Amino acid sequence: MYIMKSEAEPRRRHHDRAFKAKLVEQSMQPGASASAVAREHGINANLLFTWRREHARAGTVARSAESAVLLPVRLAGPAEEMLAEQGAQESSGLAPATNRSSRPGVIELELAGAHLRLRGTVDEASLCSVLRALRQSA
Repeated sequence: MYIMKSEAEPRRRHHDRAFKAKLVEQSMQPGASASAVAREHGINANLLFTWRREHARAGTVARSAESAVLLPVRLAGPAEEMLAEQGAQESSGLAPATNRSSRPGVIELELAGAHLRLRGTVDEASLCSVLRALRQSA
């Protein structure tokens, strides 16, 4: 038995990186069909999906701004109170409060040879007058 060999052996096509990147970008556009993009360029859709995974792993796929999603945010606790207070002050034309912290803390300063320790909530006006007095005494 004799088997004839064809001169044209089937070979795999090799696509350059630019071609792959172009098709991946086209398939990632909003509303684009990866299968349709693959058909337009004469390749199997599974091959295009493989290229998309490879580009995603390599981090070379640029995400379009249109694909960004806004998520709802709900504030809870002290932040809600602070925003409500701020909104009320803005609507009434009052200056915003400078002391927004309701939790006591400690501030320690060493200035001009003096050691200053403030505990609890600190009023900004009082702190400024103490610092001015320390600066003048130095």
